[in-house]
Amino acid sequence: MYVRDAKNREEVWLLDHIESMGLDETAFRSRDYVVAVDEESGEKAGFGRIRVHKPDEESAEAVCELTSIGVLEGWHKQGVGAHVVERLVEYAGDEGFETVYALTGEGAYLAQFGFQRIEESALPGILRDRLTAKRDGSDPDAVPLSIDVTEFRMPKRLRDAFKRAPEGREEAGSEEAPEDFGIDPDSATYKYDTGR
Repeated sequence: MYVRDAKNREEVWLLDHIESMGLDETAFRSRDYVVAVDEESGEKAGFGRIRVHKPDEESAEAVCELTSIGVLEGWHKQGVGAHVVERLVEYAGDEGFETVYALTGEGAYLAQFGFQRIEESALPGILRDRLTAKRDGSDPDAVPLSIDVTEFRMPKRLRDAFKRAPEGREEAGSEEAPEDFGIDPDSATYKYDTGR
């Protein structure tokens, strides 16, 4: 398993899974995402993104948010989400951010890496508005969390699970469906369709 930058051609795949998981797709740009991939089969196992918020006022600093983190069915409990989060925090640090924020109802999951809940009043203004929007939309239980990028810690059990991920994987429906290729089976016509 490894985590890499998303490719432009994966935009439809990302949007499909974001929608099916009920994740936030606000200001979607595929280049902001990373994708976890099984190196043997090439199968995608999870994804996530960092979103940089640039404030309107020149005096305020840009802030970085982790969002839209998803793990596909069959890949749960394999360390996939943990490694997606790790790569995103790494990228945020590479871009010069000292603090990374998350607005999510999954605070207990992020706490194992060092994320801590913060007061809403401690959020930068642009994220306070975003928190309200998330609660009204994709995540009604969202709470604000933050981490100093140097404080991120990967639990050993998750690192080990990721190394063994393909072996420990739950078998999900692995047969490809027309929807995997962007085809709507209810309305598609085919070259050799006889109309029967």
